[in-house]
Amino acid sequence: MNIIFFLIGCSVLIALFFLGAFFWASKNGQHEDTYTPSVRILFDDEPLEESPQPEKSAPKN
Repeated sequence: MNIIFFLIGCSVLIALFFLGAFFWASKNGQHEDTYTPSVRILFDDEPLEESPQPEKSAPKN
């Protein structure tokens, strides 16, 4: 029976830690931009610059 009280206490401490982390993130502006992530998939990716590859010559017989 003592282990149940210990586990309840641990879970309450972990929940308080995550609640504090949520409030800290909200205070620092982590949740202010709600529009950009929803349209980020619509933006085109920048094309990658490919390095010029040397031409391969035909094998000699």
